Amino acid sequence: MADVAELKEKFAIPGVLAFEKTASGLVAARVTTPAAEATIYLHGAHLTHWKPAGEAPAIFVSQRAEFVAGKPIRGGVPVIFPWFGERHDGKSGPMHGFARISEWELAFAAMTGDELHLAFTLAPDDQSRALGFDHFRLSYRVTIGRTLTLQLTVANDSGSGGAREASIETKAMGAPLVFEEALHTYYAVADAQKVSIDGLGGTTYLDKVDGMKRKVQPAGMLKLEGRTDRPYLNTEATCVLHDEAGGRRIVVAKKGSATTVVWNPWKELTATMADMEPDSWLHMTCIETANVGEDSLTLAPGEHHSMRAHISIEKIA
Repeated sequence: MADVAELKEKFAIPGVLAFEKTASGLVAARVTTPAAEATIYLHGAHLTHWKPAGEAPAIFVSQRAEFVAGKPIRGGVPVIFPWFGERHDGKSGPMHGFARISEWELAFAAMTGDELHLAFTLAPDDQSRALGFDHFRLSYRVTIGRTLTLQLTVANDSGSGGAREASIETKAMGAPLVFEEALHTYYAVADAQKVSIDGLGGTTYLDKVDGMKRKVQPAGMLKLEGRTDRPYLNTEATCVLHDEAGGRRIVVAKKGSATTVVWNPWKELTATMADMEPDSWLHMTCIETANVGEDSLTLAPGEHHSMRAHISIEKIA
């Protein structure tokens, strides 16, 4: 667990960046700038709050979310790695991988203009090694201002001596790193029944609510009409979340991502989730910047890949 006193000494910026340990023992970075405020936990490098100045909060977190070491936080921006959903290589592991329940390190913090730049890192530990992952490095850069930029970089460092359990031959030659990733962003909306999403017309998706059937999104806006769980494949398009009841649009531009996941549990599934209030589905919609399923990635030793989401808010006149 990170030492708050050490974090304050290394990274605190008076009036801008402060650190605290919560009652549950997690360490949180509190951000307050003229342009925005935000909260990020070192647990999962999990952003739970972003509010540009003069705007309503843009990120949803369940009022029943658990802030406990070893457990995922419901809402915010979970960082998903190295698999999405249930592990599907025949081995066991936590839902959505281990990155979102791991303790990350803060490596950098600085103001540039009215934006705060933070960098978090995650390296192999006993938990990841037990799950078979010992040759990766993650870097997560978060830029907080009137817009929010999230960039996740994955590197394969096999062959560099980092893999403790690898054979001498594997260490010398390296091994491929196969993984999925996602920034599982929960956007705050006034009424999910009235939102629409632009940017996915004509895109093929897998309908996880309808037996994983392969379908094509019709042209025009996507309107949520019930439980929705759809990985949209082979798309790099910008998505616009029209929150009509909230009087704004949330624009999600991305790079290095071939999958966009749209998710809302709706009433029925929410009723089965202990960390969600019964009506909380009304106030969130997930648009996830991702590389999953057939868009999963393979890195050769020494290679790296970056995936970025850039989020901005526009008022509806």
